[in-house]
Amino acid sequence: MTTDQIILFTLFGTVFALLLWGRWRYDIVAFAALLAGVVLGVVPTEAAFSGFGHPATIIVALVLVISAGLVRSGAVHLITRTMIDSGRGLARHIAIMGGIGAVLSAFMNNVAALALLMPVDIQTARKAKRAAGLTLMPLSFATILGGMATLIGTPPNIIIASIREDALGAPFAMFDFAPVGALTAAAGLVFVALIGWRLIPQREDTVLRASDFADYIAELTVPEDSEHVGKRLIELQDAADNADVAILGLIRDGRRRYGMAINTEIRAGDTLVIEANPDALDEFRSALSLAFSDKEREERLKAAGEGLDIIELVVPQNSRLVGKTSQSVGLHWRQQSVLMGISRQGRKITSEVRKTTIQPGDILLLLVPKATGQDVIEWLGALPLADRGLAVTQEGKTWLAIGLFGAAVLAASVGLLYLPIALGLVVTAYVLTRIIPASELYTHIEWPVVVLLGSMIPLGSALDDTGGTQLIAGALVGLTGNLPAWAILAILMAVTMTLSDVLNNTATTIVAAPVGIEMARTLGVSPDPFLMAVAVAASSAFLTPIGHKNNTLILGPGGYRFGDYWRMGLPLEVLVVAVSVPAILIFWPL
Repeated sequence: MTTDQIILFTLFGTVFALLLWGRWRYDIVAFAALLAGVVLGVVPTEAAFSGFGHPATIIVALVLVISAGLVRSGAVHLITRTMIDSGRGLARHIAIMGGIGAVLSAFMNNVAALALLMPVDIQTARKAKRAAGLTLMPLSFATILGGMATLIGTPPNIIIASIREDALGAPFAMFDFAPVGALTAAAGLVFVALIGWRLIPQREDTVLRASDFADYIAELTVPEDSEHVGKRLIELQDAADNADVAILGLIRDGRRRYGMAINTEIRAGDTLVIEANPDALDEFRSALSLAFSDKEREERLKAAGEGLDIIELVVPQNSRLVGKTSQSVGLHWRQQSVLMGISRQGRKITSEVRKTTIQPGDILLLLVPKATGQDVIEWLGALPLADRGLAVTQEGKTWLAIGLFGAAVLAASVGLLYLPIALGLVVTAYVLTRIIPASELYTHIEWPVVVLLGSMIPLGSALDDTGGTQLIAGALVGLTGNLPAWAILAILMAVTMTLSDVLNNTATTIVAAPVGIEMARTLGVSPDPFLMAVAVAASSAFLTPIGHKNNTLILGPGGYRFGDYWRMGLPLEVLVVAVSVPAILIFWPL
């Protein structure tokens, strides 16, 4: 080995060791390694920051912003509220939720897809009185599997396409991954729904406590032009059940009606009294096109700025709200805010929300002008709850958001536009149409991932330029000897999967993809099947909670332990290899 190769292998070994150790965040480790590579002379100074302008990095950032836009527009609620039913059997529920998650993650970041569906799955588990841990791991695995089917579904596919462009002159197209990825994902989903969930250890602590989520007593108003005017209140029950909302009654002419109100004919201006958590409240409001409890002030808030925020706060003993109502303290005209709901554990609220006397320990849900939440909290002398990323769904822009994104995917798929340009146009359109406020544009980008990609790409290029990937490829070819093609692909996938289970899948792909290309060159065959093998394997991190962010996200809510994942993950990885290797050889022959 040359000196440069020794330095680069040492750097990569150090990066992998530090990522496994986990004491420092992965983006800091990667950026430090990049700077070390420049100082040691193995990464050219002029190429040090080339990774930050690399198409793979740009696409990952844009996909995260677009994912947020699809959420804010109500596009995801439109899908989930029509297809989720807590009354279904467990296997059927897992199949449907997993199918939705897989389809969503094929067209948006798979971490974002899980983040969208996880609250829905948890609420469904609560309503069905079963452990959330029985369904969260299958949902996580399904969203990981679904990302294999398209170019933008997961970062490894984006990186693979870019590496192919650098090595062979042309990237993979949007749906080139679909024949292998979709088939593998379908097989994985069948396994997860029929067999996999039965392998998950069941414990008492996997049952989510009702106190883990604050339910609010809230009010929503029926607008003048609502299609629900003239219906009976009981006719809204199906929509309420789908959103996991309890309709308690209604307010008309300042009087609350309970019990007998269930058969009352709804009139314009009636206020529905409901009990729900914030996400369910917004989903129900969006699904039925209802207004907040104070329609006039809501319109003023929208006209005054770029948009609205939803914040949650706890009322301490010394808050100016204690012993007063939101109306008497002047919350509306002093802070341009609307009280949406009150959570008071175990105690009934008998007056209108804005006329309810606030008590210490109450949790309030407020609608405030964008970016003013902290000022309102400080003025009230309250304490903020941990930010859960609550947002106001803009249901009037649902089809606009879907149409813009669909047009961009179509244009990129048929070659009219370069994918980063098409996605960039979608982000620009989302900002101009205020689907995403300009003030939130950069908050949805996961900057540590961007820094990781931007740092590792130049290091990967340097390893390839100095002949390091040829050494690794030569060692693997020597190991496989005269084995048949399917065995060589299976071994490459097994090595890549092992790395991906303990390391970030982005870092794994950057190292494994050039190795796959070099193995193909050594064997004198097409590199495409080897790249596809790396793409599938790098996305198949099912053995540990650290192999993929989705597995980490469900660790706490599902009540899992580190050793729980391999029980379903190991047979799933074996199945992935068994299905994908023949599919690769059929659709991407050597």
